[in-house]
Amino acid sequence: MNLRETKRLLKRYNIIPMSRLGQNFLVDDGVLERLVEYADLKAGDTVLEVGAGLGGLTEFLVERAGRVIVIEKDERMVKVLEDRFGDRIEIIRGDAVKVAFPGFDKLVSNIPYSISSPLTFKLFRTEFELAVITYQEEFARRLVAMPGKRDYSRISVASYYYADIRIVETLPPEIFFPVPEVGSAIVRIVLRKPPFKVDEKRYFKLVNGLFVHKKKTVRNALLHSFEMVFDKKLKKEDRIETIKKLKLSRDILEKRVFSLTPEEIAEMEEVIKSYT
Repeated sequence: MNLRETKRLLKRYNIIPMSRLGQNFLVDDGVLERLVEYADLKAGDTVLEVGAGLGGLTEFLVERAGRVIVIEKDERMVKVLEDRFGDRIEIIRGDAVKVAFPGFDKLVSNIPYSISSPLTFKLFRTEFELAVITYQEEFARRLVAMPGKRDYSRISVASYYYADIRIVETLPPEIFFPVPEVGSAIVRIVLRKPPFKVDEKRYFKLVNGLFVHKKKTVRNALLHSFEMVFDKKLKKEDRIETIKKLKLSRDILEKRVFSLTPEEIAEMEEVIKSYT
């Protein structure tokens, strides 16, 4: 759906896009079609779309997929979708982060960027074949960042653990309306078997604790996030003593958190579990 059609629908339904809901509509039909192509849709696929908005992407999905389910929070957009597509789509009203996902094969979406992190973590714990998502470019870079890089973060570690992820295309702000202040990127996500075995709850608790202080050494990050990691509230001198007793190498303790590999964090979790 191009810019002219987008403005026509907004005017017809008396809708003013709401920035707090991340309503920046993709108005380049070529890009919308490529989103669908990256998903390699088949006639038997059940596709989920999050934040369908005016239905610009939806119209391409209904042409290719066997079943299209959309999750839409804004009742103004729900009205547009009902008028445009009728019973050709199924609509779930609500917040995609909070509602239960239906069963689906593929997710294809230009999502509201404000829900990027919670939605992605939710996807990591959902069964599906693949997802093709438009993210803010900065967030997309974090998803694929390697240890030691500026963008490397806790979600980089989670992405590595749960999925094969790649950026397939970057997008300029000008192909959205209203025009955002940031660039965007199309990301393809395929879940995979984790590359190592850990207690996931303990592992990601450790990841979260470390990355609160990602620029500090591991020793200092553990000291500052001690209660989060160890589930114990101790005086500083006792925290220092506990960390000294850990069977962690000096090389690991002196590393900066942002340079740790996911495997090294897994090794740390194995050692620390005896002290939690």
